[in-house]
Amino acid sequence: MTTEPRTTPLSLATTAARQLTTTTKTPPQMQGISTRWLLRILPWAQTSGGTFRVNRRLTHTLGDGRVEFVSTGSEIRVIPAELREIPLLRGLTDQDALDALAGRFTQRDVTPGDTLTTRGAEVGELLLIAHGKFDKRAPGKYDEDSSAGVLADGDHTGDQLLTSDPGVWDHTLTAVTRGTVLALSAADFRAVADQSPALRGHLDGLTSRAVPRQNKRGEAEIDLASGHVGEPELPGTFVDYELSPREYELSVAQTVLRVHSRVADLYNDPMNQVEEQLRLTVEALRERQEHEMVNNREFGLLHNADLGQRLHTRSGPPTPDDLDDLISRRRKTQYLLAHPRTIAAIGRACTERGIYPETTEVEGSRVRAWRGIPLLPCNKIPINADHTSSVLAMRVGQEDQGVVGLRQTGIPDEVEPGLNVRFMGIDDRALTSYLVSTYFSAAVLVPDALGVLEDVEI
Repeated sequence: MTTEPRTTPLSLATTAARQLTTTTKTPPQMQGISTRWLLRILPWAQTSGGTFRVNRRLTHTLGDGRVEFVSTGSEIRVIPAELREIPLLRGLTDQDALDALAGRFTQRDVTPGDTLTTRGAEVGELLLIAHGKFDKRAPGKYDEDSSAGVLADGDHTGDQLLTSDPGVWDHTLTAVTRGTVLALSAADFRAVADQSPALRGHLDGLTSRAVPRQNKRGEAEIDLASGHVGEPELPGTFVDYELSPREYELSVAQTVLRVHSRVADLYNDPMNQVEEQLRLTVEALRERQEHEMVNNREFGLLHNADLGQRLHTRSGPPTPDDLDDLISRRRKTQYLLAHPRTIAAIGRACTERGIYPETTEVEGSRVRAWRGIPLLPCNKIPINADHTSSVLAMRVGQEDQGVVGLRQTGIPDEVEPGLNVRFMGIDDRALTSYLVSTYFSAAVLVPDALGVLEDVEI
């Protein structure tokens, strides 16, 4: 015997019952909110005039910058004016000589394992690294070869070729990755020098020019006396300053928030519509602020690290050795920042060696650390098309001559430090407009406050 299914309900259905209830709602959620560690760890300097000037001791620039290139298809050429980044050519103003030198470089493609220079061999070429990564090895204390650094895009070696006695190579240079170098032979250099009186005069005059005394940081030396006895004449001195110190102007991120008056008037229970719109807009502005402080070409940290504070990984992935090199470049490294995928790559490299990084606490959160230095995630550090990224190392605060954030507080209609919301009126479509602005920048007080580990394969 079969029972027919009942079609008449015996109780109130949930669909109908919901008409008499109040739905429990959450505030609007936003996936784009990140931890924004950079904004949290930076000390903020009040920039009342909208401009922050960094005064430093006078530094003598030696021309240790990077050489830049242009490419047409697979052909790569050095920009003639960029040859002045080589120390011995710094100050050469004759454009014809620079053009002639640039035209004599020949392009050479290399593969991993190729040897470009051999220690003890005669220096016969000036090499410019256009692309790729090269391991520089020199004898250590006990005559065993050890790594003396990594050369990569824009670096050069062999500039002693431009002197009267080039000597021999003091290191062996081997390609770690595929790459391209531009080589200037000794014969080509002599041919250009023979035809260019300006070049010969420039190089001949190097030995007669007085080189200002400086410390290991390149700053003008302060004459002191110590360890003396009796009554010798003490040296007189003064501390010279840069005549054109760098000034950072506050940048701005802005948007106009529009809310219809009907929405603001009628749909405010249980949550205020204008407040929720403003809250999410402020979150988006803070995300953009951190992005600019990392990537902006004028003041972003990735673009403002000193060339002497830029390192490359030895092999590609970020190893413990690379992290040790990075933090050893400055006193009191306080924070490391990297993309979350880069942190994962660091973890894999450590695991392969049987190393398990410790953790530490920052503002109540447990984070991974290296040598006791917090390793903080920052998803604003870009991942390049070739799956490489960077790791930032920094010292922060004015007291430690580190990196500081810049903002001005006390601005009109301020709702958060350095951020204000200004009412712009209601137009003829009943749209209420609010101008939301945040003013900010970042400053590196001395070069060794900030370092970057570049070309980290993840």
